[in-house]
Amino acid sequence: MPNPNKTLNNRNMSAEFTRITEQSSDYRHLEQMSINELLTNMNNEDKRVPVAVEKAIPQIEKLVTAISDKMLAGGRLFYIGAGTSGRLGILDASEIPPTYGLPQGLVIGIIAGGDVAIQRPVEQAEDSWEQGWADLMKHAIDEKDVVIGIAASGTTPYVIGALTEARKKGIVTGCITCNAGSPLADAAELPVEVVVGPEFVTGSTRMKSGTAQKLVLNMISTAVMIQIGRVEDNKMVNMQLTNSKLVDRGTKMVMEKTGINSYDKARELLLKYGSVKKAVDSLGA
Repeated sequence: MPNPNKTLNNRNMSAEFTRITEQSSDYRHLEQMSINELLTNMNNEDKRVPVAVEKAIPQIEKLVTAISDKMLAGGRLFYIGAGTSGRLGILDASEIPPTYGLPQGLVIGIIAGGDVAIQRPVEQAEDSWEQGWADLMKHAIDEKDVVIGIAASGTTPYVIGALTEARKKGIVTGCITCNAGSPLADAAELPVEVVVGPEFVTGSTRMKSGTAQKLVLNMISTAVMIQIGRVEDNKMVNMQLTNSKLVDRGTKMVMEKTGINSYDKARELLLKYGSVKKAVDSLGA
């Protein structure tokens, strides 16, 4: 359970905790660099991210296993965060139904400050210890579900409070953070810590930290969707047919999987059943 030594009585994060994400950039006088130097140096920093993610694969694996088990048993996946972290969670959640045909409401992204905070900051929204859990309760979250807190710093009260309360209720909790040994990781049952080091622009965690979080979210949701049967071979057979590009892609999948040679016939079958999987299953292929 969460270690009380990592927080103060007023629930502000301890000043003793070192945030490597807030440490000074390894680069100085950025305004004096040429555009080429800026881009090259940023790219060099970005190259560190996949290496840091690789080190966290054992942690990610444990979290994916837990989520897959819960979702196969009828549970849901929640992401909760503030600022960039919250927006990344919402992005990942919003892409699941069209990509994998999963019904709405099974992967849910929550951001401090509500929907308005997706596009613009909401002052002090992330500072409330109680609001994160209150926002989760709006969805009647329970022990069948999993909640992942996302915070680069690992010190966001909104996220830590949500995970602390969720864990008390017997809900599986995970997190994605870019500081090792953070209060958030301590609050989570299954923490994922991707330490990418100081940002190119000091403290701008929308950069390397944001990239790391996006990579981990991609890995988690994609692996979970494969584990629960939303992918066959290497194909998105349950994708929603929301535009002509996807209809064309789906038609070609139907042709490949069924041996139908006529594009028009395969397209007609796809549109009749609404997904590649249902179209193929209708023929017993």
